[in-house]
Amino acid sequence: MSENRSKVRRVGVVGFGHLGQYLVKAILNSKDLELGFVWNRTYESVLGHVDNNLILKDLEKFTERKVDLIVEVAHPCITDKFGEMFLEHADYMIGSPTTLANEAIQQKIYAKALSNSHGHGLYVPSGAFWGAEDVKKMADRGTLKELKVTMKKTPSAFKLCGELKEKNEKVTKDPVVLYSGPVRDLCPLAPNNVNTMAVAAIAAHNLGFSGVHGCLVADPSLDCHLVEIEIFGPGEETNKFHVKTVRTNPAKTGVVTGNATYSSFLSSLLVSRNKGVGIHLS
Repeated sequence: MSENRSKVRRVGVVGFGHLGQYLVKAILNSKDLELGFVWNRTYESVLGHVDNNLILKDLEKFTERKVDLIVEVAHPCITDKFGEMFLEHADYMIGSPTTLANEAIQQKIYAKALSNSHGHGLYVPSGAFWGAEDVKKMADRGTLKELKVTMKKTPSAFKLCGELKEKNEKVTKDPVVLYSGPVRDLCPLAPNNVNTMAVAAIAAHNLGFSGVHGCLVADPSLDCHLVEIEIFGPGEETNKFHVKTVRTNPAKTGVVTGNATYSSFLSSLLVSRNKGVGIHLS
């Protein structure tokens, strides 16, 4: 094994919610990873959980910690403000890819990741999007014709904005379709819930955020998060290439992130390395 691959990798974690706490604990218990810093919007939330010298109070000073990888699990706005700077100094794993539905943000982050003179890349964790690499391969060949992602959760598991929030609050007994349409328009209304759809739009780059169809369903009977993915490829109208997967992810009531997503995210973190410049699924 080369020295580059075997060395301990220093990781900075931006965000200390449930997922951030899980990742920090895993990093501290790992022989191959070293915690470079933890930043959280509320500094007090981190106190007592890690050594004080590992807590970064001012994210603007992240360069002082000299990390190899920065992992964002905080908020979509982080990438807009810091994404380009992160890529100047480290690989960057974006945990809130819904921010890339904004074309201006996507363009500047992609441009930086593709032309980075420092050799750092942008890593997009597949999370709950099963088959991301296969979708990307089809997109690369131009054989991906349609992609639809349907997410079903109990109403309390959604953190929504605007009209979707109002619609979700009225759901009582029967399942309700909160949204059905382009993923680009959905991301700003459900930035914390539809990262799976954003990953789909990134993997399906020939369709993009405007071409991938997203459907959000509130179902009070569920005690899990369901993600249904439908892929259509070449063929006649009545005889098309078609793949459908259904992912059932157990989740506690009212929790945004399902149980299996934690380990999936950690797996993505572990492979987010050594790919150089560019946009990489992990």
